[in-house]
Amino acid sequence: MYLLSLRLMVTVLGLVVALPVQADITRLVVEHRLPIGSNGYEELSGRAYGEVNPRHPLNGIITDLELTPRNSQGSVEYVSTFTILKPVDMSQASGVLPYVVPNRGRVNLRSGGFFEDARRQGQVLVASGWQADLAPVEGLETLEVPVARHADGSTITGPVLARFVDMPPDTMTLPIVRGRMVGTADPASLDTSLATLTRRASEGGVVIPIHSDAWAFADCGSRVFPGLPDPRKVCVAGGFDPGYLYELVYTAKDPKVHGIGFAATRDLVAYLRHGRGNDPEGDHILQRKITATVSQGNSQSGTFLRSFIHLGFNQDEAGRIVFDGSNPHIAARLLAMNVRFAAPSGAAGMYEPGSDGIVWWSSYIDEARSLGKGSLLGRCMSTGTCPKIVETFGSAEFYNLRASPMLVGTGARFDIPLPSNVRRYYFPGVRHGGGQGGFDTTLDRDDCCELLPNPNPSRYAMRALRTALIEWVVKGTQPPPSQYPRLDRGELSSPTRLTLGFPTIPGVPLPDGVLVPLFEYDYGKEFDYQDLSGVITIQPPPVRQVLPTLVPTVDADGNETSGVASVLHQVPLGTYTGWNTIRQGFYKGEIRRNAGGYIPFARTRAERLVKGDPRPSLEERYGSHENYVAHVRVAAERLVKGRYLLQDDAERLINEAEASLVLK
Repeated sequence: MYLLSLRLMVTVLGLVVALPVQADITRLVVEHRLPIGSNGYEELSGRAYGEVNPRHPLNGIITDLELTPRNSQGSVEYVSTFTILKPVDMSQASGVLPYVVPNRGRVNLRSGGFFEDARRQGQVLVASGWQADLAPVEGLETLEVPVARHADGSTITGPVLARFVDMPPDTMTLPIVRGRMVGTADPASLDTSLATLTRRASEGGVVIPIHSDAWAFADCGSRVFPGLPDPRKVCVAGGFDPGYLYELVYTAKDPKVHGIGFAATRDLVAYLRHGRGNDPEGDHILQRKITATVSQGNSQSGTFLRSFIHLGFNQDEAGRIVFDGSNPHIAARLLAMNVRFAAPSGAAGMYEPGSDGIVWWSSYIDEARSLGKGSLLGRCMSTGTCPKIVETFGSAEFYNLRASPMLVGTGARFDIPLPSNVRRYYFPGVRHGGGQGGFDTTLDRDDCCELLPNPNPSRYAMRALRTALIEWVVKGTQPPPSQYPRLDRGELSSPTRLTLGFPTIPGVPLPDGVLVPLFEYDYGKEFDYQDLSGVITIQPPPVRQVLPTLVPTVDADGNETSGVASVLHQVPLGTYTGWNTIRQGFYKGEIRRNAGGYIPFARTRAERLVKGDPRPSLEERYGSHENYVAHVRVAAERLVKGRYLLQDDAERLINEAEASLVLK
């Protein structure tokens, strides 16, 4: 708490006293300029060269920045890639700049309807690199940052953890993957006696050490054990057993200063919006036409935005707001990037930080973890730089990404109210990011899972809500009312069949235990839990306690009953879940990450009776194809009226329903 209060104080004081010299984007190099078809748009891509001033109060929160080599001006240098889609004639620009946060470096600004909507409205689309654990590869947005070192120039080291599971039979060598990436933290020594490799037959089972002579930091692909030394691979004598989970803890060296990624994004957006007098290219690339900025990020990039706002980066070094509006989508945690030896490509796996700090927009006292009071908006509220926020997420985020504390805190006893600048929209019964949509009653099974893949879409509502966010920012038009499950309305429950009222369907798994638990970890005394920043000194971290989590309640069909339900959810062809279970392998029967399930209704009453399915059949529900389409039309019109669906999408959905084979 003291550290948090001190950081808030420094941020506020930075607005009162004279600030240190700004050190942001020093040079913008456009390397490619390509026309986009014949529609008056062009794509610019290149590199932004920037500097971060460690003495500036807004940058003091960046972990290890004070230990990073500096240039002659006393600043820390970085290089970020960028892509801009803009009107060739900037006099045709609307002034709105949507910034799309890349997900693990991937972003396609030209993708379908998103670009078409931007083009029709004259918007400037921007993406840039913020993630320093990605290798520079064509097509990825990346960031180059320096390595931190002790003041005397010596190497910084610390413990890191890597886990290995579900490897093919007869596997001798595996890459060291942390947060889905290889090479995020190389070992300080290849001496295996200074590291530990263990295995266990189940998550939480008995840990079996593997002797240091029986494994190596090496590649045994072309040479018998102990193989060819390799700091980024592990080889086990006799091979890995796929029936076990392996855990490697070793001392890593040379941590990159990943937190610079927040400052790099802040400074590029400020630069494109305001320009700089000493850089003509910066002043004229967008001709100072930008009057409003909105950020959008999905999943990992959505957690980036939540952390960006929480850590105070929505204020630039001149004290101006960076993003006027923000849409963190399917993001329920913070991003574990401002951490020494960070693995920002990670998610919500065992021992991965992310849900350990403040994840709520309003002030809340985290009594369960003894972390005191705080909110994601604490810093920006103190400086008047909070954006208008449209938060969007779906069922999978409750089951896969621990969304519960966002709504009801770590005590799960009452609803945390939303501030006036935040709207929250929940999409019931959707997988992570939503399904493919359509009205197909014959979907193919995915070999990964026990349930069929969930087709329930969220993209149509997302398009309407993105539009609403921009209108809120530009015109001051209030968005539609928030729609999400609440405890005071009985719309949240513990995740069991009995408490949810989930139907018992022969051959179908039940939701009991199919959820990623909310653990409280002990990462050591140098870790700032509220800000998800600092240094992790204990690996793997002990579990202090398992905190209560809630999920949305369901109806007799097993379909969730709260939030902004899609047309398909309102006129269902089956049960749509935000969870699915793994069909085979080490985690058989447990939750499949970021997936959702679909349990189709029987076509006729006779068919469902043979199957023992308690849910009414399609025939019993709708009677005929024409009546089904009529129900779709009513649902679509209702969503349009509420501004949760655009008219052209409503017409598209009605036409798809008419062309479908439902009860034909």
